[in-house]
Amino acid sequence: MEKYLYTVGEVAEILGESTSLVRFWANEFPKFIHPQRNAKGNRLFLKEDVETFRHIHLLVKVEGLTLEGAAKRLKGDRKDVINKSRVLESLKGIRQQLSEIRSEL
Repeated sequence: MEKYLYTVGEVAEILGESTSLVRFWANEFPKFIHPQRNAKGNRLFLKEDVETFRHIHLLVKVEGLTLEGAAKRLKGDRKDVINKSRVLESLKGIRQQLSEIRSEL
């Protein structure tokens, strides 16, 4: 069963980044990320928000864009960003499989 809402910690784990960076990006990209709040006031993110975090991660950490540059790319045609994000996730999966094979040898 797939999750509906993700905590800041879960998003940070998915991205391999710190929780403070996830909070920072959530505050810096309010047009693209819309966290919900639970009764305690903690941020909860939808699956779409997690995908947007992945796109921001790709643009800022991998491609080296500034926050403003990443926002411009997200406002424009997202197809290129989405395709690059999928390729990156696929490559991470392949790398994990190769690591497992290597440890078995």
